[in-house]
Amino acid sequence: MAKELKFVLLLDCYGELLTERQRNVTELYYCEDLSLSEISEPLGITRQSVRDLIKRSEQLLLHYEEKLGFAERLGKMRDCFRNIEAAASGIQDRDIRDSIITEINKGSALL
Repeated sequence: MAKELKFVLLLDCYGELLTERQRNVTELYYCEDLSLSEISEPLGITRQSVRDLIKRSEQLLLHYEEKLGFAERLGKMRDCFRNIEAAASGIQDRDIRDSIITEINKGSALL
């Protein structure tokens, strides 16, 4: 998994556990794809401070994932839903197939 995508997923799972500043800066970097300079200027801090903040946030996110494992389980659950949906597409009975797909969509929305 690409490093950027990994941290976006970890932010989705654990972002609320970071301080507001850590979360905001890390989201700007990973989700908005802003450079260190683009983040530092409006905040009135140095590029190095932004980098340090992002690195600290990355360490925390990795620590949370190591201890809790939610992001890994979330990925596995999404894979399961995709597999069920693929299997359901082969069901001839339209009502049963549609019912299964409806439940898959409900489950996916909860993730």
